[in-house]
Amino acid sequence: MSKSARRRTVLVTGAVALTVPVVGCGGKTGGGSEQTQPKTEPETAKTRTGSELTSTADIPEGGGKIFKTQKVVVTQPKKGDFKAFSAICTHEGCTLAKVADGTIDCPCHGSRFHIADGSVAHGPATRPLPQKSIEVEGKSIRLV
Repeated sequence: MSKSARRRTVLVTGAVALTVPVVGCGGKTGGGSEQTQPKTEPETAKTRTGSELTSTADIPEGGGKIFKTQKVVVTQPKKGDFKAFSAICTHEGCTLAKVADGTIDCPCHGSRFHIADGSVAHGPATRPLPQKSIEVEGKSIRLV
């Protein structure tokens, strides 16, 4: 079988495979059997607002905390004012390492970002950290 013929066979086979699941999706019309919709759980605060990241008590005033798994840093520039930013440096994509002395610091090339707004405090980075959405409810901080 030539390369060209094999390719046509693969393409035709792939197209048939894609149409088979569509044929089996019948509703009330079209002669298929009636299917019931799966039951869904009622919407809760957790599903509406995202997953809990931390407690407000874990974020020091004038500082912050890096969550490497979620790639986010949460800061508290002044009492009760919580901010969240990407924990990925805008210079070369390194994960930020620490929050100290009012800045969020990158270990790779020395870039530092202000905890209040994510703007560049010291290069080589030239772009601010992108903001992340959080919700503070009571003592809970959630990613949104």
